[in-house]
Amino acid sequence: MSEVQQENKMGVMPEGKLLMNMSLPMMISMLVQALYNIVDSIFVSMVSEDALTAVSMAFPMQTLLIAVGAGTGVGVNSLLSKSLGEKNYERANQTAMNGFFLYMISYLVSAVVGLVAVRPFYASQVKNASMEIMDMGVQYLTIVMVFSFGLYAQFIFERLLQATGRTFFSMVSQLTGAIINIILDPIFIFGFKMGIAGAAVATVIGQIVGGVIGLVYNLKKNPDIQLGFRNFRPDGAIIGSIYRVGVPSIIMQSIGSVMTYGFNLILKEFSSTAVAVFGAYFKLQSFFFMPVFGLNNGLIPIVAYNYGARNKKRMITTIKWGYLVAFCFMLLGFAVFMLIPDKLLFMFNANEHMLTIGVPALRIISVHFLIAWFGIISSASFQALGNGVYSLYVSAARQLVVLLPAAYILAKVGGLSAIWWSFPVAEIMSAVISAICMMLTYRKVIRPLK
Repeated sequence: MSEVQQENKMGVMPEGKLLMNMSLPMMISMLVQALYNIVDSIFVSMVSEDALTAVSMAFPMQTLLIAVGAGTGVGVNSLLSKSLGEKNYERANQTAMNGFFLYMISYLVSAVVGLVAVRPFYASQVKNASMEIMDMGVQYLTIVMVFSFGLYAQFIFERLLQATGRTFFSMVSQLTGAIINIILDPIFIFGFKMGIAGAAVATVIGQIVGGVIGLVYNLKKNPDIQLGFRNFRPDGAIIGSIYRVGVPSIIMQSIGSVMTYGFNLILKEFSSTAVAVFGAYFKLQSFFFMPVFGLNNGLIPIVAYNYGARNKKRMITTIKWGYLVAFCFMLLGFAVFMLIPDKLLFMFNANEHMLTIGVPALRIISVHFLIAWFGIISSASFQALGNGVYSLYVSAARQLVVLLPAAYILAKVGGLSAIWWSFPVAEIMSAVISAICMMLTYRKVIRPLK
């Protein structure tokens, strides 16, 4: 894409059309990713309910990997798009190379953690529960973490494509990895009789293939970025700029890891089935949340580009379109969870006990869908404008300050059936804080623009 084409697209195309043009490929790929998450768990649940519980307990650690990858990507995406908006192509290229360097370091840390920390991590959750759950979980999570270089490759190469407006190629990369994963799941789990380890192997193979495709597209189809390590030296100023936006996002998403870990600890006091229900919920809700996160990935470079270009009107209109589209997805999710929760759980081979716990749980939790859209789009806007710390405030208040304490108190007062109301309670608090931060952002950042 030439400089003129980039300007015509990011700075001139009607905002609603531009947002869908940028976001739709990523929303589609995110939908496929969500479908993969569901199918992956469906195959695992065919092994046993304990296998589904083991994968559910791995979710906090997997969330941590994704938090590092996605958060670093937010910083790279924001700085790179802002540099392109300012026509600073040298800094854009240096941002890409330093981002790649950061992802390599992140992988090395993840691999070491996968080798030494997985068993203690599971031991803290399982305790007196079935040791079979721990053995399956350790096997699954160790493979995922030690071979996570494919996951990090996907993140960096897809973010570079997104930041330069080539979201179609990013979509192809994600789709290919997810589809390969779905195809390989039954082959490794049942064909090769690898069980839960087969699901992990299928996952890392899909990630590696997606990362390779992303690399090829950047080398062949992305002239705005020149990848090459000859004479490369890490740039402290650029790394600092990346992490100034990225670290709050990493912490924000890592808080989600702490939340799921804490929630698992609360639920396991009731039964391993309750943990399985929570894991099934997270897989199911991704079918509606993931497209909204794909919308975020399209919104961030648009807002960041026009912030760099000092175009206040286009920034505001893009954010408004983001709110509208996100609300529509969340409303659809609410309707599905309220109307057919039993059919959703049947996909995971739910028995009568799991349905008794899961049906009211899905209906209660889905209430927070009607509020969540506002905080998600607001957080993306903060990140695009370099105020990622606001996103951190919102996420910390929602998941640590409110959700976990509320879940603990409700568990003591009302038992298992009351725990799920902690989600709507936390989302109301999140919406209030998001509104306050958005008003501050408008007053300090957006309104002063000419």
